[in-house]
Amino acid sequence: MLTIRKAQDRGYVENEWLTSHHTFSFGEYYDPQQTHFYHLRVINEDYIAPTYGFPSHSHQNMEIMTYVISGELAHKDNLGNHSIIKSGEVQFMRAGTQVTHSEFNPSATTTTHLLQIWIIPDTKNLAPSYQQDFYSASDKLNKFCLLADYHGSNGAFKIAQKVSIYASILEQPSILNYSLQKNACVWIQVIRGTLKINGAILLAGDGAAIQEETQLAFTTEETTEFLLFDFNDNP
Repeated sequence: MLTIRKAQDRGYVENEWLTSHHTFSFGEYYDPQQTHFYHLRVINEDYIAPTYGFPSHSHQNMEIMTYVISGELAHKDNLGNHSIIKSGEVQFMRAGTQVTHSEFNPSATTTTHLLQIWIIPDTKNLAPSYQQDFYSASDKLNKFCLLADYHGSNGAFKIAQKVSIYASILEQPSILNYSLQKNACVWIQVIRGTLKINGAILLAGDGAAIQEETQLAFTTEETTEFLLFDFNDNP
């Protein structure tokens, strides 16, 4: 079963420096039918104007992933991390007992475009941690590139939840196949392009909740970038 969450149906927030689309209920946007998917709590697509951003604020008991699509994001936290996250880089931050941080667009001219994703951990009050990695287009081209999983396989972020997170850039005429374990729950988030999943068509900004399937076939008619979240109790 595949259920599409259309981009235009997401929550929408706009002010003088931020445009944000909320896949799930967040902040002032609340939809009782769209509060989460399995342990996936937040997918916000943000556009941050030059020199602006989020001042210092705190998070607790959440696994936070920031995927920079274009531009840059300056990050500073109370753990001593002070970095610039560039296009192609992924940041993972375990809030755990608590992390206080700020996020700003350091550019004077270029808008920052990113996805911020929150996953509910399986254990509360873990020690905070931080990891930042770069993935080239070739790392993701016509294959599934592992960003995080429960075991921290092959240097991926060791996330405190039974989920495997992949990024992919798919080009025509390539076909990607993905096998699902029994009782797996998968979320797909399209970043750019047009993606076909078992014949269903998703556009940029669309998401799809997938359950009770055993095999997924991904195709495209243009270059398409997307994320795959595979929640399974036996990863």
